[in-house]
This record gives sequence, C-alpha cells and structure tokens, in this order.
Amino acid sequence: MSNSKKDTVTLIDNSTGKEIELPILRPSNGTPTIDVRGLYRELGYFTYDPGFLSTASCRSSITFLDGEKGVLQYGGYPIEQLAKHSTFLEVCYLLLDGELPNEKELKQFTTIITCHTMLHEALKRFYSGFRRDAHPMAIMVGTVGALSAFYHDDIDIRNPEHRIIAAHQLIAKMPTIAAWSYRYANGLPFTYPKNNLSYAENFLHMMFSMPTEEYTPDPYYVKALDLIMILHADHEQNASTSTVRLTGSSEANPFAAVAAGIASLWGPAHGGANESVIRMLVDIVDSDKDAQYYIDRAKDKSNKFRLMGFGHRVYKSHDPRAIIIRQTCHDLLKNLGENNEYQELFDTAMELEKIALEDEYFVSRNLYPNVDFYSGIILLAMGIPLNMFTVIFSMSRTVGWISHWNEMIQDPESRIGRPRQLYNGALPRDYVDIKTR
Repeated sequence: MSNSKKDTVTLIDNSTGKEIELPILRPSNGTPTIDVRGLYRELGYFTYDPGFLSTASCRSSITFLDGEKGVLQYGGYPIEQLAKHSTFLEVCYLLLDGELPNEKELKQFTTIITCHTMLHEALKRFYSGFRRDAHPMAIMVGTVGALSAFYHDDIDIRNPEHRIIAAHQLIAKMPTIAAWSYRYANGLPFTYPKNNLSYAENFLHMMFSMPTEEYTPDPYYVKALDLIMILHADHEQNASTSTVRLTGSSEANPFAAVAAGIASLWGPAHGGANESVIRMLVDIVDSDKDAQYYIDRAKDKSNKFRLMGFGHRVYKSHDPRAIIIRQTCHDLLKNLGENNEYQELFDTAMELEKIALEDEYFVSRNLYPNVDFYSGIILLAMGIPLNMFTVIFSMSRTVGWISHWNEMIQDPESRIGRPRQLYNGALPRDYVDIKTR
C-alpha cells in the first residue's frame, strides 16, 4: 500500500479553519480507503457510518469481493475455479494458509482433520441438557462455546501452534456437533464419524445413517454438499465474521469467538435466507395462485410481498456463487426424477426462476436468483430439514471465521473493538427525588 504525500485527502473544518490531511490507503485490489484514525486526534471528530457500510474495520488478505462486478476470490483464486477443481478441505487449507497445498500438504491436512472429528465423550451428556425441541442453532451456540471447557490446554491465543490446533479442532468437530444436534432433536442415537469417509460423506453419514442397516451417502448429495460448503466458506467482512473479529479482539478464546459468530449467523437477516426461500415456495404451493401471480406482486411497489432468494445486498450485477450452483441444483433435481415428495416445490422454484430471468423488470434491476435460492432447494432435496439449513451454513463458514480470527490475532494494528456513537439523548440533568417527580 502506498502512503506517499500525494496519497492524501484534505479535510477542512469551516467552523475553526483547521485542516487535516488523511492518508489514502491503496489496496492490492478493490476500493481505496481513507485512513481516518487521525480525525479525532487532530480535529476532535468521529465518523458516522451506521452498519459500517463505508468503513474498513481491518486489513485482510483472505477474501476479495467486488459486488459491482460479481467477483469473489479466496486468496486471489476465483471462486469459479475453486468450485470446479477444488474440494472443501483444500479450500480450508487455502483460507488458513493463504496458499493452495501440494499433494503431501493436503494429505497431511486431511488426515489431521479426519482424526479430530470425534468429540469428547462428556459432550454427549451436554446435549441432554437441552430440551428435545431446542433449535439446532441454539445447540450449536452452546456446544461450540463449551469446547473451550474441554480443550482448554490449547487456547493460548499468543501461541501460533495453539491457534492452528484450535482451527483444526473447530473444522474437524463442527460436522459432528452439527449432525448430533439433528440426532438429538429427533430422538436418534448419536452416530460417530468414520475415518474412511470424506468430510461431506461423514456429515451425511452422521446425519442419516442408522445402526440397524448399512448407509452409503448418495454421490450426488456428497458432491452438492461439498460445493455448497466451498461457496459458503468465506464472504469477507460480513456480520458474523465481523462478530468473530470483534469478539476475538478482546482476546477471547477461539471457541467463544466462533460461538459468537454462530449466534450472529442465526439471525434471519444473515443466515436464514435459504430457509426463507423454502417457506416462500411452500406458501405459493399451498395457495391457489400460480407463480406469475407472485411475480406480479413482487413488481408492485405498493405490495409488501418480497420474492425471497432474488438479488443480493452486495452483488449488484450477479452472484457468482449462484451461477456455479445453479447447474448442480438442476442436475440434482433431474437425478431425483419426477416422482419425489418435493416435486411441486421444485417445479414452482424453476418456474419462478424462468419468469424472473426473462422478465425485463427483474433483468433491468439485477434481481437474479442468488445462491440462497439454489442452496435451499438442494438442501431440501437432500432431505435436510429447514431448521438445519443455518447449521450447515455455520459448518461451512467455520473455516472463514477461524481464518479471520487468526489473521486478526497476528495483525500488529489490531485493537480491541470500540465503536463510537452519535449520542442524541438527554442533556445533563439533576436527580429528582422519587417523591417529587
């Protein structure tokens, strides 16, 4: 980044005549950023940016996102190439290390993750403390946070070796924690992981296998799940990632920081979009109206109805992940055949997609189907219940969270998070005795 004398902007305070030169930081890729750290020190001002939508809270080399051009890159590698050629665990290595592994490194990494998928046996009793109808995400928050009580010997955040051990433990154990949350809620016996299965295969095995019969994960499901996890592994400084960084900035242990990220992701405005897509499709199927009726409602500004799974807050031209996952969605539905229990939902989804991609209203506004539209349909087709959608999102995003946490701990410019505020409350006043109020 260049910080020469020319790379500055000048801010003038008209009320005092004071001025300050603020450095412009040039990233390796993306939008130039004004360094405002001297603003309060020199002029006594804060900046006001609700949601931090125009504020860079950190330096990061993990993921690059350009919403205007529809670009997503992990460590400089286009998501399109990673989705086509890579595996989820290879992407995990990339996000943690910054470089793709060679064959030996990937084999070693895969072995480490595979051999750490078991949970401490006492954690089984931890699950029994939840109500049977507890939401799986509530179980995830509690159980992941509790990991620090079981693996407390390796949480010295200043020790690089401890940090990587914690990262490996989280990536390895998250599928087991996730699958067990489903098993517990459904009164099913906990299934232990198997070392001869891949990451995605192991999760499906722990979710759906029964001790009374053999279970072999469907190869279509395995491929689709691995792709979904690659596409959701990281997404720059989103709400949950920022939560992990903010929590970690107080030097909280990595398990607590990731638990905070799961809690943030649980919010329907963040991690629940694909679940909302399915609920919308169910409502449409249960009504006596066709897809065009709901398309027309979505186009009516006076109507509060929203077409879930279309458009994106960040991507303004297209969601690159949606383009990748679309074909997988279609292939999976084709493989299921027409005589499946969700066929009417799938038909409705495909009809909405067809109309929206051809309708000038949607095309001109870039209201294309996004990754949540397709991922929800895929997960439903795999037999995964709605309340597990965000759990799988958490499982996928764990590597992104822990990568950002690790990067933040090593950053010499990192400080404990302390956002400022624009106070608009009462002016100073004196206490009045309760008898005279």
